[in-house]
Amino acid sequence: MKRIQSACLEKTLHFILKEELGHDAAAQVVRDEVKHYKAQLERSHTKYKILSEEVQADDSIIVRIKMQYNNSPIGNYLD
Repeated sequence: MKRIQSACLEKTLHFILKEELGHDAAAQVVRDEVKHYKAQLERSHTKYKILSEEVQADDSIIVRIKMQYNNSPIGNYLD
């Protein structure tokens, strides 16, 4: 028998501007989308750590995040 002692995911998310919107509006939508993503993690009580959040030259945003996998224990992954 085996059990998961600890598990974590590391993701790189690229929040891309929508081409059908003007640049300023698309950049605002991306910032709102990032805020919504973080709020969703909080609401679902997912343990996470943002490793980096970089605004690109075109105002898109790349977020590197380490997060809890399902409801598995996280061990010392987020230390």
